[in-house]
Amino acid sequence: MQNSQIVVLGASNKPHRYSNKAIIMLQEYGYHVVPVHPKIENIEGLVVKHHLSQIVSEVDTLALYIGPQRIVSLIDGIVQLNPARVILNPGTESDKLELALLHNDIPFVKDCTLLMLEHGRF
Repeated sequence: MQNSQIVVLGASNKPHRYSNKAIIMLQEYGYHVVPVHPKIENIEGLVVKHHLSQIVSEVDTLALYIGPQRIVSLIDGIVQLNPARVILNPGTESDKLELALLHNDIPFVKDCTLLMLEHGRF
């Protein structure tokens, strides 16, 4: 699965943020990472997409790092992206998003990307 495309929504260029740590770790594990943030241009040497709609290729995993209050406006874009799986990292859980994912047959897990990688569950 190392050639898989992993989208990190809520990507950050700040080293103390978990999304930044995930980008680094995913790259270390050999994954193709696509960071998404509305304003940042470059994170860890990767070109940042500003909107999910800019991603046209198949997405294996969408790792979320956006709080539930901000995720509601992105639900339609997430459903349209139609990733093979969504990881709801701690603090990103959203009943509205989970219902939309269930309704559209998009699998999701409530877990931590970093721990999943470390423990071979990714």
